Amino acid sequence: MNNELLEALNILEKEKNISKDTLLEAIEQSLIQACKNHFGKADNVKVSINPDTCEYHVFMEKTVVEKVEDSVMEISLVNAMLIDSKYDVGDIVNVEVKSKEFGRIATQNAKNVILQKIREEERKVLFNQYYGKEKDVVTGIVQRYLGKNVSINMGKVDAILNENEMVKGEIFKPTERIKVYVLEVKDTPKGPKILVSRTHPELVKRLFESEVTEVKDGTVEIKSIAREAGSRTKIAVWSNNSDVDPVGACVGLNGARVNTIVNELRGEKIDIINWDENPAILIENALSPAKVISVIADNDEKTAKVVVPDYQLSLAIGKEGQNARLAARLTGFKIDIKSETQARESGDFYDDPYEEDIFEEEAEEGFFEEENYNETADEQESFAQNIMEDQEAYTEDELFHEDELMEEDGFDEDILEEEASLEGSPDPEDK
Repeated sequence: MNNELLEALNILEKEKNISKDTLLEAIEQSLIQACKNHFGKADNVKVSINPDTCEYHVFMEKTVVEKVEDSVMEISLVNAMLIDSKYDVGDIVNVEVKSKEFGRIATQNAKNVILQKIREEERKVLFNQYYGKEKDVVTGIVQRYLGKNVSINMGKVDAILNENEMVKGEIFKPTERIKVYVLEVKDTPKGPKILVSRTHPELVKRLFESEVTEVKDGTVEIKSIAREAGSRTKIAVWSNNSDVDPVGACVGLNGARVNTIVNELRGEKIDIINWDENPAILIENALSPAKVISVIADNDEKTAKVVVPDYQLSLAIGKEGQNARLAARLTGFKIDIKSETQARESGDFYDDPYEEDIFEEEAEEGFFEEENYNETADEQESFAQNIMEDQEAYTEDELFHEDELMEEDGFDEDILEEEASLEGSPDPEDK
């Protein structure tokens, strides 16, 4: 090896981010392999490389014998004594192998081994670089559609956004910049394989961490997330500092913080509620924007009975049961919602709001305008019964791992103005 090789190794170390020691090790292995290819075996081959000059020497350890039967493993006493007169039968002699003995094929093999090692090290470097981004949100550039999947450039490698991790109806244009949640980074012979998602609930959490300083530094905690991607997300927040309003911090001045996230999610509505250790209070908050008359929660069975005013039943259940479904996932409780009339008829109406395990207080309005529903009383009762069955399909684990969709609607401006006026109040969701 010479100065040209040394310079080449220095360039590779800088451009490929592969240490020179690793490359020298690859060269050593390639020379041993070249010997094996040329001589048929290389068990006795030793390579010495000077890391400062890249000068190398290849030796074959041979045993001194009277009569040579294996020229690769043995050397005659006569030839050994030409090297050093002190050698005797049975001694080990290091015989240097000259590079010309390798021949053209051996040299080419050495080159291939070096290149392969460089590719392997480059792959490892890339894997380690992107493995650190697993479970995080990154910005990528849309490259092209691969069937129904999307290829997204992450810098030095491309990630795959599978169809089942995309929001239904969401369409991307080439060169468009989007944020995705890194699900998994796999090490493969062709380099790291990165799987990303636009529907994972953690995408919302990470976006809040990047936009809300109080969430990033731990002052405000996101205790729970329930998401139906592209449609609606509910998050429960808690403040570790009594002087910091968790909901207000997440909403931001005039809704600036949450609007940034809503825009990234292409209009997905976001309900931000106060977390509470009391499950009854938490359930009432989770059913926002519906008003609640009473809640009785069984913490052991993870079930709750909720009574709402007759005119609020549709709102509490939500369109196609979405509000109740998200509330159930957010709290981890199976929620049975009844109107006041239904509760009185079934004997589930409680006159004493302060009975143990019963919480009564009006639910906050939330951050979105109430939707108008025209269901009949029978349809309302059917919704209330069916939502209990729908909740059976969701485990507590799915509370944090729901797929999402994204739309172009945003945070309700009128409600945001109401939120902005609440700074300093004990309960930012009280309207």
